[in-house]
Amino acid sequence: MKKVERINTIMRYVNNRAHFTISEIMQEFNISRSTAIRDIKEIEAMGMPLVAEVGRDGGYFVMNNTLLPTVRFTDNEVKALFIAFMATRNQQLPYLQNRHSIAEKLLGLISQHQQDDLVILNSVLLFSSTNPHNPDLLDLSDFPHPMLEKLIQTLLLDRSLMLSIQEGEVVNTYPTYLLHLYQEKSFWLIEGFDLEEERRKIYKVDHLIDVQLYASKKRFSKKKILEKLSEQEETANLIIELGPKAIAQFKKYHPMKASINYTNPYQTTAILRTYVNLNHAEEVTEITNWILFLGGDIKVKQIPQEVIETLNERIRIFCP
Repeated sequence: MKKVERINTIMRYVNNRAHFTISEIMQEFNISRSTAIRDIKEIEAMGMPLVAEVGRDGGYFVMNNTLLPTVRFTDNEVKALFIAFMATRNQQLPYLQNRHSIAEKLLGLISQHQQDDLVILNSVLLFSSTNPHNPDLLDLSDFPHPMLEKLIQTLLLDRSLMLSIQEGEVVNTYPTYLLHLYQEKSFWLIEGFDLEEERRKIYKVDHLIDVQLYASKKRFSKKKILEKLSEQEETANLIIELGPKAIAQFKKYHPMKASINYTNPYQTTAILRTYVNLNHAEEVTEITNWILFLGGDIKVKQIPQEVIETLNERIRIFCP
């Protein structure tokens, strides 16, 4: 354990105890007596009001049960936090208001010099999600769907949920075990296991009207659900070899269910195996668009005839 991490851990340890001794610190953190004493002195220097008790059985206690001192950040730690915020803005992430308040608190904690550095970074650094015409770090311009945070709060209680989904003018309910919640092409999607039909389904959070805990007795363990999904797993019908340029395109965007395996240690060649549901015209169109997006640095090893026909149709549109 690194020194800074150890000291922070010791601070939390002593702050939660009415009384402690050097021997207890030595035993708890497996450190020598001299190291324990040196760490305690550093913690006192950081502002924690420790009071030493003299005598054979003496030790320490935190005066008046005072809370931990204010967290302090180094220059590079502050930059790391703000750059992380910059890199993820305009992506409709949940808890945007909380990110906003965190940023404001950090600005209030740091020096003017650090603030000047952040202003420079904010004007210079651009990420794929940055709007160059409105790159203000604290701009609340990327609110997620209002149901997203409620969904997250509910799934933290239980992943067996009753989803109310708007489908046209009708609202249908689906008992669902939530497998993943992910973002693809600016949409938040729910990948779940339908507890009645016992198969995988995907819903858009934009279509989510309400979410409640699923109260029925018909429940499956996660292990049982994964076993059922494994039995239903389709055999790959699209196999593509990717060169370095295609890999770069893949990293820019790929469907969530598509993954690649690198075929050399330098990660300059890879192979993709995935399943295309040919009964869904939208999925066939989407995979066709994506193959064109990958560019010419690919070798097709296996491809469904329906995808070939859609590719040929697309070529005829552009080259009549």
